[in-house]
Amino acid sequence: MIGMAILQPVVALAAWTMIMWFWLYGTRIPALSAAKVDPEELVNDPALTLDNILPAQVQWKAHNYNHLHEAPTVFYAVAITLAIIGQGDGLNAQIGWAYVILRVIHSIVQSTINRVTLRFGIFALSSFCLMFLVARAALAMF
Repeated sequence: MIGMAILQPVVALAAWTMIMWFWLYGTRIPALSAAKVDPEELVNDPALTLDNILPAQVQWKAHNYNHLHEAPTVFYAVAITLAIIGQGDGLNAQIGWAYVILRVIHSIVQSTINRVTLRFGIFALSSFCLMFLVARAALAMF
């Protein structure tokens, strides 16, 4: 099918998001138990946050999981648009893969060493990939 290659990185990023979900809860649940966190107390006391209770290294995974629901939503929308209009092959698919690879690297950096300047550089590169795809879709549509 013409223009569908870009859907492969879409599925890959969705799968990576689920991997991050498992990593998040694989570290968070033991940390919650160790800290003896009462979930009801968290709900009833807005001053209490997991960022103040759990180790930063545990929360890094949670923050990244949340980040995978922010800018990547634009990627999903533009990639599906490109596929629908038959423009999801070739360079667009390659840039889609570059975006996904950069987001995976961003996740690994944020979830392990969490160096903000390094993360920002990776995020910026992935954002340029996303901007490129949006521009390509806009050119094709308008």
